[in-house]
Amino acid sequence: MKLKHFLLIGILSLGSFINAQEIKKNAIEVTGVAEMEVVPDEIIFSIGIKADHKNELADNEKKLFETLKNAGVKNEDIKFKSMYQNIYSKTTKFTKSYQFKASTTSNISKIFEDLNQKWVSSLNIAEVKNTKIADFRKTVKINALKAAKEKADYLLESMGKKTGNAIEIVEIEDYTSDTVLPVAYKSRMNSVQMEMADASADYSFDNIENIKLRYSIKTRYEIL
Repeated sequence: MKLKHFLLIGILSLGSFINAQEIKKNAIEVTGVAEMEVVPDEIIFSIGIKADHKNELADNEKKLFETLKNAGVKNEDIKFKSMYQNIYSKTTKFTKSYQFKASTTSNISKIFEDLNQKWVSSLNIAEVKNTKIADFRKTVKINALKAAKEKADYLLESMGKKTGNAIEIVEIEDYTSDTVLPVAYKSRMNSVQMEMADASADYSFDNIENIKLRYSIKTRYEIL
């Protein structure tokens, strides 16, 4: 009885193995790729201001808000990040950092020109993005899936076959960059110290590289 039992298990296992091989044999696996360049419409800056005492720091803070307002930055787009007091320093005892958001309606060149002040310790680009980036990502992924289907169609058509239902769909994120830099910044490692800022550089949105999105979708289809 045990021998028959083992033989039955062996036959079932062999049958399952053969079926699995047939499924694998009667399917095609392809990868579709899609790309898109998105124009940035928003820049997030990090800025640091400094002062020798609290009253001076408060004055510099007012100057910062006025400067940004004149350049088209809204107050709600300016966020406090941190404050530091160095009790051991003879000068520059207080520092304060902010982040602010500049849109395409903001005058970026004016921001750099007006903030090239002694009380500004640093000005960095924290992020460059597009406010509709999520929608663009969906579009690229859908296009990648369509490309995979088209590839399967013409490959199978050359063999006199047709594409059946999708058996498997796997998303592969090849490359996506949500943070790009103006050309003038590339050699500065994403950081511009105001003392070293190049007055002749063009810091406008026109001088910012597009955001590049690239997605790959691996799919497996039945062969009819």
